Amino acid sequence: MSDEIELKLALSPEGPARLIDHPLLRKMASRTVSLGNQYYDTAEAILQSRRVALRVRRQGAQRLQTLKSAAESRGGLSSRGEWEWSIDEAECNAVGLDVNGLRALEHPALADLDLATLRPVFTTDFERRLWRYQAEGSDIEIALDQGTIHAGDASLPICELELELKRGRPEQLWELAQALCEPSTPEATPLPARPANHSKASRAACLGSGWPEPSSHREVSVDTLIDAIDNWQDSQHAAWLASAEAQCERLVRQWREAPRRHDDRLPAIERIHTALNQGVVPWGGQDWLALRRQDP
Repeated sequence: MSDEIELKLALSPEGPARLIDHPLLRKMASRTVSLGNQYYDTAEAILQSRRVALRVRRQGAQRLQTLKSAAESRGGLSSRGEWEWSIDEAECNAVGLDVNGLRALEHPALADLDLATLRPVFTTDFERRLWRYQAEGSDIEIALDQGTIHAGDASLPICELELELKRGRPEQLWELAQALCEPSTPEATPLPARPANHSKASRAACLGSGWPEPSSHREVSVDTLIDAIDNWQDSQHAAWLASAEAQCERLVRQWREAPRRHDDRLPAIERIHTALNQGVVPWGGQDWLALRRQDP
């Protein structure tokens, strides 16, 4: 098992071109791979309810089977357990799963599950452009993903930037994200980005089974706001926009009442609030990075 620590930023449709043209990346070598991913669950969505994801990934001629445990996400930064192995030489069942390999994991989420009931539920197909950033003792994989999530006849676009920490401190992910979101010159346009807490698998699960109804939060935070925007952007449901607006308004009000504690973040949350009131996705990457220190 390995622990995956990554920072995910959703990008606007214009974001990929601006990212690729960033001076930091223009001087680095890159490569592009095509990835096809089939995800599995039971008819009752037991894996989803236990917050684990099971997939088989096709990368060229290679097939990899992966089990991912629940992620702890804060402001787009997530950490999760990951088990991955090649199944090119494995004996797979009719739906393409290495069931023996799953049993050997002895993962608690699979303990009482009839593995024969696992079936394909959705796919994610995308191109991943990769750069490798190494500085000040850090080793970070930069991945630009563009493609589509399919669940039955429904689909969602994939347009996101992932920074995965291979070596170093998690803070260095934020530092790199700051460098990529800042305009390279006073005349340049900042990268249109925002943190995203929802994984491709969780987005696909909602696409297949429907999005939950917004709940009234007794406590609001930057993360509950990000979750609401994630759900609104994918579902286009007015209720999720209203939830995001209400949460953002509460944060603005709370932070105005304690300006000394939030003076460096208040202008950013106010601009995000203005965008939401206009029914616009708040793509101000620099504003979101100003909020990276979560609520006390």
